[in-house]
This record gives sequence, structure tokens and C-alpha cells, in this order.
Amino acid sequence: MKGKRYSPEEIVKMLREAEGAKSAREVIRRYNVSEQSFYRWKKVYAGMDVPDLKKLKAIQEENLRLKKLVADQALKISLLEDVNSKKW
Repeated sequence: MKGKRYSPEEIVKMLREAEGAKSAREVIRRYNVSEQSFYRWKKVYAGMDVPDLKKLKAIQEENLRLKKLVADQALKISLLEDVNSKKW
């Protein structure tokens, strides 16, 4: 069964609550998430605010775009090398 997906903003809110007066177990129970998910989120989003999340998302999108560009160029180079190596 697929669980609920939380947005990064909601995750940061949960982590902030856990840092405050409430314990992590209370927050985990209230939002009905697994401990594994909570601590994985804590590792990724620790110390971040909403503006930081927006920057992170922009950087990830740019990296994805650049990886696609490099893959396309590598494919074109490979095709050109194949065409060049054949003797007509």
C-alpha cells in the first residue's frame, strides 16, 4: 500500500516540531510516518528552511537538465564515431 507523500515544506515543518518541545516519537505518531522515513528526512532536510528548499529544488532541476544534455552529446559523439569508422 502506498503511503501519503509529504511535500518538502511539510517535512521541514515536522522536523521543526520534533526539534521543539515535542519528542520525535510524538511527531512520528501524530503524522503517522515510519521512524525510518522520519530519520531519513532528518538526514536530508536537517537545518533547512523553505527558501533553502527552493534553492535545492532549483539546483536539482538544473542538474537533471545538464545530465540530459551530456547524455545527448555523448550519444551524438558515439554515432559520429561509428559513422567515421565505417569505410564506404
